[in-house]
Amino acid sequence: MTTATAPDAHATNSHTANAHTSSPSPSRSSSPTLDAVRDRGALRAVVSRGILGLSQYDGGRWTGLDTDVARAVAAAALGDPEAVQWLPTDPAERLDPLAPGDAELTVCNLTWTLGREARWPVLFAGVTCYDGEGFMVRTDSGIEDPAQLAGARVAVQAGTTSAANLAAWYGSRGLSVEPVTFPTPAAALAGYAGGECVAYVLDRTALAGERAALPDPAAHRVLDTSISREPMAAAVRDSDPHWYRLCRWVLQLLVAAEHHVDEAGPGRRTEALAEAARLAGPHGSAVGLDEGWAARVLDAVGTYADVYERNLGAASGLGVPRGLNELWTRGGLHYAVPLH
Repeated sequence: MTTATAPDAHATNSHTANAHTSSPSPSRSSSPTLDAVRDRGALRAVVSRGILGLSQYDGGRWTGLDTDVARAVAAAALGDPEAVQWLPTDPAERLDPLAPGDAELTVCNLTWTLGREARWPVLFAGVTCYDGEGFMVRTDSGIEDPAQLAGARVAVQAGTTSAANLAAWYGSRGLSVEPVTFPTPAAALAGYAGGECVAYVLDRTALAGERAALPDPAAHRVLDTSISREPMAAAVRDSDPHWYRLCRWVLQLLVAAEHHVDEAGPGRRTEALAEAARLAGPHGSAVGLDEGWAARVLDAVGTYADVYERNLGAASGLGVPRGLNELWTRGGLHYAVPLH
């Protein structure tokens, strides 16, 4: 079972920021969203109802790549990475809380598309994970290629782009499948695991977590083929450019800090992170932050490499290769925007 909900899903997890990092100035900023977050003492972040590696409640704490992004924003804005009210939400409703101001950030394995920005009053602040839609099948099925699923029933989540991606990929080949829509990730996984569907279609990174949640992960495999482009991204309301800029630069900082560590070489991580924080810190005033914002972010979650390895890499037990999520210097798509 992958769905997990905190005893009080809207409760703030209290945690004291590390003593050696400074807290942001309490003065009013040019961002009404930042001011509201500070008045409340917590960031409200929309996450999935439970996908291992992305956002999962383990009975004591939310973990995952998406939740670490939210913690990074909270560290910058509030000085406390645990000052987050988690809002676990079904896929079809991931943007709903942003529009009326019921949340400040959506980090919920949500693909950045023109259609979503055109339809909703939101902006995507940056890519958190480059992905592609794939298929999980039973290992003993003999299925090696998505084309072999023609005519089969496949499980998809409501509110995702899966059905459209399936129609586009199979239709271009003169084939078709029968998408079976489920309202939640847990229901989709159960529909597949119970034999109602031959395959489960979802972003391949998310499928790695779903596979690990099954009683016998070895009995299932994720096919190598991706049928779509799925840049998962963090979303905010489009009415506050200062808050948008804050969230965007928190994400950029994680990538840039990894680049600084790589450039510095072995044994110089501490100096490299300090340099990244030194370069980025003075620009915090543009979004209502003090000069310690970047140091707090890196102290809270580390670099993008740390976030990925902890939640999706070998250290997580999932072992999802970084692939396109490597830095551009290693053939990936994450490009470090200069911090100076």
